[in-house]
Amino acid sequence: MRKNSVFFLGAVAGTCLTLVVTASSGDLVIAAAKAAVSADTYSKLSLFGDVFERVRADYVEKPDDGRLVEAAISGMVTSLDPHSRYMNDKAFREMQETTHGEFGGLGIEVTMEDGIIKVVAPMDDTPAARAGIRSGDLISHINGEAVQGLTLEQAVNKMKGPVNTTTRLKIIRNGAESPIEVSIQREIVRVRPVRYRTEGGDIGYVRITTFNEQTTDGLRKAIADISKQIPPEKLAGYVVDLRNNPGGLLDQAVSVSAAFMARGEVVSTRGRSAEETQRYTARGGDLTKGKPLVVLINGGSASASEIVAGALHDHKRATLIGTRSFGKGSVQTIIPLGAGKGALALTTARYFTPSGQSIQAKGITPDIEVLQDVPDELKARSEIRGEASIRGHLSADGVEQTTGSQSYVPPNEKDDKALGAALNLLRGVTVNADAPSPKAAIPN
Repeated sequence: MRKNSVFFLGAVAGTCLTLVVTASSGDLVIAAAKAAVSADTYSKLSLFGDVFERVRADYVEKPDDGRLVEAAISGMVTSLDPHSRYMNDKAFREMQETTHGEFGGLGIEVTMEDGIIKVVAPMDDTPAARAGIRSGDLISHINGEAVQGLTLEQAVNKMKGPVNTTTRLKIIRNGAESPIEVSIQREIVRVRPVRYRTEGGDIGYVRITTFNEQTTDGLRKAIADISKQIPPEKLAGYVVDLRNNPGGLLDQAVSVSAAFMARGEVVSTRGRSAEETQRYTARGGDLTKGKPLVVLINGGSASASEIVAGALHDHKRATLIGTRSFGKGSVQTIIPLGAGKGALALTTARYFTPSGQSIQAKGITPDIEVLQDVPDELKARSEIRGEASIRGHLSADGVEQTTGSQSYVPPNEKDDKALGAALNLLRGVTVNADAPSPKAAIPN
């Protein structure tokens, strides 16, 4: 069976994805499936056919055959784990648009939790952010329709629409006495994955908000501009902020890691059998020329963010500061099903850091834990319950981290204790006696 493969990680809900395009014929696939299944499986497939025909014949109203089959496929796939799902053709095309970094909508990253849409984070400089949508908000209604019973894709599609039209959301927020209703005007959302600046004339600060097709180019530009603004002899190092970054494309996670590494393994993925193991290594050289590096993570750092943090940590290239990451360590393969048929996002592997550590349901623990001072009115939602708390998640290799991890980032940078600790560490100020100092890179 010949395969042409392209790999990537999906951003929504920090889902780790891989795209596989198969060139085999349908007959070969069916023949292989028949050889693998048991008689009992055929009996159950026959049962499905019986139920399908009974519903078509006896339901009180004539059902739509296509919707019945689509719902059956969706139910089968979503029963596997929280990150496997079926996308119809429209949802598949919209997912592809999102990874390109420009799409119409509100600018909000969401996931599904117990049948309710939960906000992972509003994207910077988008209608959702300007409307005051917050991480942890629950969306119960979209345009007056309850989201209970909708799939994640169906709910997301209802929030999208023509530019300059309005979406009405009903928000359930921890600490609020009653639901909050807000109207948001749709815009063309252009995701800017990398933001940067200089700090005090001696440190480069780079914020990566997502891993889309533009991320590595944005990072290269950031490093080049910072290098022009700060002479090498004055540049103390870089802070890379991955807090509340839910993930993105796998190739971007690898190339972002490679931008700070001379060489070495970035991540490996391991499937059901040993021959499915794949290793991804750094190429291209360290763009920072070995300058010290601090990476900020928190409870909202997931998937591709954890790959980057894990790689730089294992190679002793960076010091990690903040709180434990989300713990999303499974790989979903996007399998196109043919023209007009959509695609499957199917969990096919776990990923591991260069030292062989699985992140699934554990997360990455920082070298220096720094807790933020959270305002009283936000304390109830300042922590994110990680992967281990999601019903049906893949089990961890070892002890799972079932407690929450702080995800709050102060809006005023002067109050940001984690950022302050990173700047102090790069400038040689003692932050924690047991913390490793961010040394210059050593070739691996």
